[in-house]
Parts: sequence; structure tokens; C-alpha cells
Amino acid sequence: MGVDYYKVLQVERGASDVELKKAYRKLAMKWHPDKNPSNKKEAEANFKQISEAYEVLSDSQKRAVYDQYGEEGLKGQVPPPGAGSPSGSSSYGGNASTFQFNPRSADDIFAEFFGFSSPFSTMGGMGGGAERGMRGSRFGMFGDDIFGSYPQFPGEASMHVPQQSQKAPPIENRLPCNLADLYKGTTKKMKISREVLDAGGRTLVVEEILTIDIKPGWKKGTKITFPEKGNEAPHIIPADIVFIIDEKLHDVFTRDALDGRNLTVPVNNVIYPGYEEVVPREGMPIPKDSSKKGNLRIKFSIKFPTRLTSEQKAEIKRLLGS
Repeated sequence: MGVDYYKVLQVERGASDVELKKAYRKLAMKWHPDKNPSNKKEAEANFKQISEAYEVLSDSQKRAVYDQYGEEGLKGQVPPPGAGSPSGSSSYGGNASTFQFNPRSADDIFAEFFGFSSPFSTMGGMGGGAERGMRGSRFGMFGDDIFGSYPQFPGEASMHVPQQSQKAPPIENRLPCNLADLYKGTTKKMKISREVLDAGGRTLVVEEILTIDIKPGWKKGTKITFPEKGNEAPHIIPADIVFIIDEKLHDVFTRDALDGRNLTVPVNNVIYPGYEEVVPREGMPIPKDSSKKGNLRIKFSIKFPTRLTSEQKAEIKRLLGS
């Protein structure tokens, strides 16, 4: 009979569909090649055989052919049960027909159960300089409690629960902006490359331009989200791509002071080290209402001389004595 598919799945010959699915889940997870990097060749062979066994025994027609003719008959050309003699010369459905077994991909069968063909998936990434930081994170789905995520009900219905699509984790990337951009507002365009599925389920790589409108007054840490712009994959909701505003350091200005105008700021108080002068409504724009501004804060850095001339000393004495 060749390979004994019942022994491969560790089930009895009269195993029900529920028992077959349960056995496949357990063994496929155990022997998935990605879970067995140290003995990947053996795992690949076992994984393929487990998938083939399940495909045959879970299909009533293939199972009947296998039970009657064995593996050799299944993989040769024999008529389906009830179609006539093993020679295949009889009429079936009005035409002479034979049964031919073409096994499906082991990854396809695995994907039907778990929502992904491999436990690791690469999400959409960025193009160009920013692309390297936007390459999708790789995440493992093999855990000790993996089966706990599948609802268990008594009987056949428990194995036909519709698969739930999983949302891929967000892909975050820093977006450096100088203080002028944050003060005035600007538009930045970022090119991304990502994988999409066509109507036939094939993977294509496409490029898109994402436009980011930076509003006046935005602060470091502000997030801009482009929903589901990550890679597409079966049973996976694409990841959101998130840009996080990061502020570049300016040689002179901080968020407390930046403008192209010349301001006359009268200072009537005593200036001491660390003294700050506050100029109302001359600071950064307020994000919720860019027509309004916060306060401008001028911090004085006092530099004391290390030496004084005789004239300078005399003038200081005069000033302090008056």
C-alpha cells in the first residue's frame, strides 16, 4: 500500500473529519520547517507527508480511492469509486474518465488552518533612505498556547469556524523635521514599496507616494498614520504605516523662539544668570488654531569678564555708588 496515511496522522482508519483536523493541527505545528531550524530537511519531509496525508483522508473521494487502491493506485491513474474497473475504461459522467491525484502545496493547506503559510511574515517597507527604517518587523506565531486561539466546540462544527484575519503590527518610522518646518508647516512626500495581491492571489510589488501635511506648531512625537499601507497577505490585515515627528536640533533656536522678523524687546528688569524674558503671543503656532501663538521666551546667558581695566573698575564703582 506504500505510505500509510493513517499512521502518518496517528489516527484510526475510521477517523472522523474532526479527528483528522485535530491530528493535522498538532503535527503540522510540530513539524513546520520554520520551527525546526536544526533539522529542517527532516522537518520539511515530515511536514509535506503530514499535509499530503490530511489532504487525502479529508477528501471523501481521494480517501475512497486510497482505501481501495493504496498510495500507488492513488498516485497512478485509476477510476474513482463506482466508475467501473481499475483499468479506467468505463464511462464516468458520460465520458471515459480516470482519477488523477495532484497534491496541493503543504503551505497552502497550512494557511487554510492558521491564516498564514509561514510563521514569519515581512510587512511593507519604505523606499529610499527612509525605507530601511520602515522595513516591516518579523514576528513569530509559534507559541505554546497557539491552539488556545482556536475556539473548541464539541462535534464537527468546531472545525469549520471561519478564519479570522489578523492585523499586522504597525510599522513606525521617525520623520525628522527642522524647527522651521514645524513653525511654518510644510508638506513631505515619502515613497514606499509594498506587496499587494492581485485578483488571482499572486504577489506584486508596487510603489506609492504618501503625502504628509505637517501643520504649524506640531511637536516631537506627533504621529501620522496611513491605515493598512503595509504588505498584503492571505488572512492578514495589512499593517498601518506610522510616521512619528522628530525635531532636528537648530543651531540657535529652540521651540521657544523662531521667526524671520526683527523684534524689539524692552527689558526693564534686573538681568541675572538664567533670567528669562517672556514675550506674549510671539512663540510657536498653536496646532489647534494656527492663527494664535504661544509665548516667546528669551533666556539670557550671562558671561562675566575674567579681567577688568582700571577704567572699567572705576565705572562700575561709579554705577554701583549712584
